[in-house]
Amino acid sequence: MSPDTLFGGPALPPAYPERAAWGTAPKLRQWQAEALEKFFAADADDFLAVATPGAGKTTFALRVATELVDRGIVKRITVVAPTDHLKRQWADAAAKVGLALDPNFKNADGRHGDGFIGVAVTYAQVASKPMLHRAKTEAARTLVILDEIHHGGDALSWGDGIREAFEPAVKRLSLTGTPFRSDTAAIPFVEYEKDRDGIRRSKADYTYGYGQALKDHVVRPVMFMAYSGTMRWRTSAGDEMAASLGEAAVTKDITAQAWRTALNPTGEWIPSVLAAADRRLSEVRRAVPDAGGLVIATDHDDARAYAGQLKKITGESPTVILSDDAKASDKIDEFSAGDKRWMVAVRMVSEGVDVPRLAVGVYATSTATPLFFAQAVGRFVRARKRGETASVFLPSVPNLMALANQLELERDHALDRPENHLEEEGFALEDSLMEAANREEKASDSLTKQKFEALESQASFDRVLFDGGEFGTGGELGSEEEQDFLGIPGLLDADQVGMLLRQRQHEQQSRRGRKAAAAAPEPEPAPAVMDHRQLTELRGQLAKNVSAWSARSGMPHGMVHSELRRICGGPPVAQANEEQLNQRLKKLQDWFIGRK
Repeated sequence: MSPDTLFGGPALPPAYPERAAWGTAPKLRQWQAEALEKFFAADADDFLAVATPGAGKTTFALRVATELVDRGIVKRITVVAPTDHLKRQWADAAAKVGLALDPNFKNADGRHGDGFIGVAVTYAQVASKPMLHRAKTEAARTLVILDEIHHGGDALSWGDGIREAFEPAVKRLSLTGTPFRSDTAAIPFVEYEKDRDGIRRSKADYTYGYGQALKDHVVRPVMFMAYSGTMRWRTSAGDEMAASLGEAAVTKDITAQAWRTALNPTGEWIPSVLAAADRRLSEVRRAVPDAGGLVIATDHDDARAYAGQLKKITGESPTVILSDDAKASDKIDEFSAGDKRWMVAVRMVSEGVDVPRLAVGVYATSTATPLFFAQAVGRFVRARKRGETASVFLPSVPNLMALANQLELERDHALDRPENHLEEEGFALEDSLMEAANREEKASDSLTKQKFEALESQASFDRVLFDGGEFGTGGELGSEEEQDFLGIPGLLDADQVGMLLRQRQHEQQSRRGRKAAAAAPEPEPAPAVMDHRQLTELRGQLAKNVSAWSARSGMPHGMVHSELRRICGGPPVAQANEEQLNQRLKKLQDWFIGRK
């Protein structure tokens, strides 16, 4: 099959390049073409590609594989993935480009069928019989694709296994969307180099981060909808405690117990947030009719309870994915292909689980490592067409707020951390993280839940986090302040989302100021005093939004300012007052959403 026809045709799933960034090559996205060129120019045994979830790592890897086969460089392909579900997903994707991979190969089989060019296996499968896979690798010129390579640390059995099994491979292509681990074990087949502080960090051969993917419209912008509220619980000593969720002046233990109280299905917090998330999903489905939602639960009991609450809210039974369900993969595939509103899963957010229509999420788990959070958010960023947005609802607790604000930061895998890194908040070994992501941790969950008894929980809207900024003045459930953000259209570019959030923030502040003024005693008349800080902030907002419109329309900044002044009236920006600046911001917002 010719390389030019490998990715053509309407039969390919949404992960393939008909969703390429606007203005890029029709066959491959720009980053995929650049990475492909770099791979063959390097002509090295190992190549590490870091690309944000949803960017199309599978497409890139399969193009590499087909080219290597066509050039006669390799005769066999082995794909190593973290989970059984991903094995099948890789085999299905490979079949669409003419590569037959066997995802049902078992170590006991010894060899795969004659009709296959290779196999898709798990890291655990390789680790249990590394010499078997080494023998298969030595028997033919092999390309090994290591999906989510950060699962292979030297100190763990998976890392030892893949090093032993695939050292003889002709080519090794390592892929990851979350290039960091929580321990300091070196990852096999990854190159490290020292930074200015002497810390060895992983060195990628090609990197395509979330920020760049967002600019290319390859992934969705993510709004984090944070909810607070008052929690009350009883400790193991019998003492009753109360705290506001996310309250800054409390200890980590109190924060953790307030968080768990919020997630308890017998309280009011979680059903209230589920109802808000469903209202958001309804708004998104006005523009994206098949948009779906995912609730990430801590354990089986909570998942079933959340599913029952969603049925009461929506009238429709959600798809429930439990980690010990043999039909979990089939259920995920069925949900992906359908139009049901909600799916509830027990931490099954392993990298690469591809349900592109997921647009709304509820982070209803107390797991808060950076790796797990990145995996979870990665389930919602896979754009299918320009303008799709994602909304993730989460408890307003400090560590989650920090992770949400850092979404666009690049993280390399760092070695040589201080000895006390094991005491850092969120530290966990990689095998523990995978267990947490794919099965119920019955022992740890039961121990945690014995420490307190949830008594009562109430929810309130806190704020929206987006692009490193925070928006909203808080509000009660069902308030105008909450609805301002739940009702944001589901089909907007990142620039439009940012502009709309800033506009609604300003409207809320003005509304709150008017209410306060109405409630206050009549003041003595006083001459109006210009607020220079407010004017500086508005000028900054206007400059940023003019820059965004200039980038989108191609109109120079000066012409944008001139056109706004012509339409809205008033003096140049430096002499304009608050009302005049707000008029120009409102006019820009109209332009972004198609109003003239």
